[in-house]
Amino acid sequence: MKYPTLNKNTVQFLKNLAQNNDRYWFNTNKECYAAAQHNMVEFAESVISEMNKHDSLVETTGKKSLYRIYNDVRFSKDKSPYNARFAFRMQRATKAKRGGYYVQIKPGSSFLACGFFSPNPEDLKRIRRDIEINYKAWHKLLKSKAFITNFTQIHGEKVNTVPRGFSIDHPAIDLIRQKQFLFRHNFSDKEIQADNFASEIAKIFKSIRPIFDYMSDVLTTDLNGESLI
Repeated sequence: MKYPTLNKNTVQFLKNLAQNNDRYWFNTNKECYAAAQHNMVEFAESVISEMNKHDSLVETTGKKSLYRIYNDVRFSKDKSPYNARFAFRMQRATKAKRGGYYVQIKPGSSFLACGFFSPNPEDLKRIRRDIEINYKAWHKLLKSKAFITNFTQIHGEKVNTVPRGFSIDHPAIDLIRQKQFLFRHNFSDKEIQADNFASEIAKIFKSIRPIFDYMSDVLTTDLNGESLI
């Protein structure tokens, strides 16, 4: 199946917006924005369709998954009224499937990301205990060929000290220090306009599934392996 691609005009609109980030320019070019947004909605729906071939997502549409282009400047140093990017997210369905997906389209800074952005304290403790016990399994997942090819390494914030209850001498202490478990893959401006870009996104996201499935199992069981859902 051939899915909609990102139009050159959509990419050019984002470049123009980055250079003219003010309300007057935006209002003058609202038709260009509407066309670019429509293209992005169709593209997001194509990615969702591809993703549902190998995963189960919360039922949604491209429009609902799309982030607003307007900046929330209330608590930001950047007072630009618009965020010169298009972005959308996808949520996995049911409590048994953990982890989330995110795609950003921004000339010069396009990427996909996935993982666990802000685990609550209980989930974070459960993850760390599993790393403590099963660190060899974690190292195997993070050193797999597919993971290294598509994501290279784990990203996200870490605590500076050793989390309470863990040993500084543990062989996986660097991993135990993680507060976030994020994975990222960058795209060039040429790649985002390729005919197969939607399927390529889904393919890369699929390669993270062994880690998602493992972490889903961890977060839905206790230390004895008993189900929590």
